Amino acid sequence: MRMIRSNGIWLHCREDGPATAPPLLLINSLGTDLRMWDAVMPALSQDFRVIRFDKPGHGLSETAPRPYRIDGLAADALAVLDASDVAVADVLGLSIGGQIALSLALNHPERVGRLVLSNTAARIGSAAMWQDRIAALEQQGIAAMADAVLERWFSAAWRAGNPGALAGWRAMLSRTDLTGYLGCCEALSVADLTADCTALRLPVHLIAGAEDGATPPALVQATADLMPQAALTCLPGVGHLPCIEDPAGFLAVLRGALPTR
Repeated sequence: MRMIRSNGIWLHCREDGPATAPPLLLINSLGTDLRMWDAVMPALSQDFRVIRFDKPGHGLSETAPRPYRIDGLAADALAVLDASDVAVADVLGLSIGGQIALSLALNHPERVGRLVLSNTAARIGSAAMWQDRIAALEQQGIAAMADAVLERWFSAAWRAGNPGALAGWRAMLSRTDLTGYLGCCEALSVADLTADCTALRLPVHLIAGAEDGATPPALVQATADLMPQAALTCLPGVGHLPCIEDPAGFLAVLRGALPTR
């Protein structure tokens, strides 16, 4: 187990792949830990030095006090790179992880080589929507809302065909620390990177899921349209977490976006 210090807490991180391979930083979604990437790790770790970490209040990381902000979570990602002695990394972020990756690229462009943003947007939901969700979570807890979240995460076909895996992802979500989850919801409630996207100066590849109930393809496309150098791939039949539902299709997109030399 590897733990690093950032903003006064211990964050859990992990490395896989050859130490001499190009670094690739993965930043996962709200309510998941670094195991979210497990299905694509055997392939990615052949070509990259893959670095993963758990956000505050997620997985094995400690919980930071609220409030959270996207820039602060991006500072955690930067701390992981620093602790790993990585000067420049390719970065892949999904959902809130995509906003964190985007913030990292905007504030520290010298640290990001290539950028892939999956199932994310410059603005995800409205402040009112997030405040309603925060209020419900404070009253009921995460477990009471888990099924509704899973419906946004996964397509109906995948949920019906994978009851065991679905139970595992429900358990991961439900066991997330409430303070950490609420903190990330607060960060999303105020995050709006719309104006910043036009200033991005590196090529970006965005990924959408055709059945995504959290960040629909049109929302991802609208974000791509803001960026000077953006490409978008929409994966058919998958929801918010294509790295889980369709790892082969997800990897095919990554091979095009992050070709290895």
